[in-house]
Amino acid sequence: MFAPAVKTESKLRLAIAGPSGSGKTYTALAVATALADGGKVAVLDTEHGSASKYADLFAFDVLNESAPFHPDKVTAAINDAGRGGYAVLILDSMSHFWNGPGGMTDIVDDIARRMKSPNSFAAWKDGTPIQQKMIEAIVSAPLHIIATMRSKQDYILETDERGKQRPRKVGMAPIQRDGFEYEFDVFMDMDNDNTGMIAKTRCPALTNGVFRKPGADVANILRDWLHGAPPAPIDPLPAAILALPNSNLAFSSAAGAAKFIDTLTANARRDDNLILKAAANLINALADGVAGKDAAAAAQLWYINALNGVAVNMPSGPAPVAAQDDLFGEAQPAGASSELEQDRIYSDR
Repeated sequence: MFAPAVKTESKLRLAIAGPSGSGKTYTALAVATALADGGKVAVLDTEHGSASKYADLFAFDVLNESAPFHPDKVTAAINDAGRGGYAVLILDSMSHFWNGPGGMTDIVDDIARRMKSPNSFAAWKDGTPIQQKMIEAIVSAPLHIIATMRSKQDYILETDERGKQRPRKVGMAPIQRDGFEYEFDVFMDMDNDNTGMIAKTRCPALTNGVFRKPGADVANILRDWLHGAPPAPIDPLPAAILALPNSNLAFSSAAGAAKFIDTLTANARRDDNLILKAAANLINALADGVAGKDAAAAAQLWYINALNGVAVNMPSGPAPVAAQDDLFGEAQPAGASSELEQDRIYSDR
């Protein structure tokens, strides 16, 4: 069902591209430091320690990465930064994970060689998921991400008055897969005068913006834009259910546990302690060999009766057909359903 849209607090995805010497790393550090507002900043450095040259100007932790530049290293760095409590992670530079040694273009070439294919088009069928896994890690990261990319001269082919196609310079393009920059909230082009030009943005206040040596000025605009309603609080009960012994017998994920909670409370009030006990009863019944649908329905019945102070025993093994009819047929509470998803009973599908 549709509901009114609400702007919530979010994390920044900023891409900065430019030629060598345009100030990409310095700008990333300046924006990150202001955006972190006292929080920790981390840098994944593929540029032979170039970020550390600014360690006297900015406080940050660094991971110096070398070849091979497999995109999974980006995913790993994002996961480590998230676990480490960093406010901002700078990926400097994403170009290495495209055309550096062991990067995506090398990976696809290797796949094409194994396929004995004359070109790499067919190999992208296997290569694209690797790139997409990295992109998904970037866009879903629980912290601000600033990615730098090297730029190259871009050309288009035009037909002249003689009908011949000739290349024409059309500016600079980031060295990454075509369209990669559109995964970010803001894309900034840097020139050799250390001026940043906003080429693409979801932040209205930055539209067509031009900034000389961008830093805190850009960060302040972005911080105001990123603010919104606090994200909805996380319900701790699904995690508590997953922490029960042998929970994997019934639940494939937190989403599956949430489905179980929704099922129990569809026609009854919520009692977290009793829901946790119902989940444990369900798991134990499955461990005893009770059929999944029957165990789930029994857990529902147990919960409804427990709310009313009525003791009902869970089945402890494959029950006779008659007993199942009594337990899950007429005795089933109104509104309860035994047609529950049966991939580990409660899955996230």
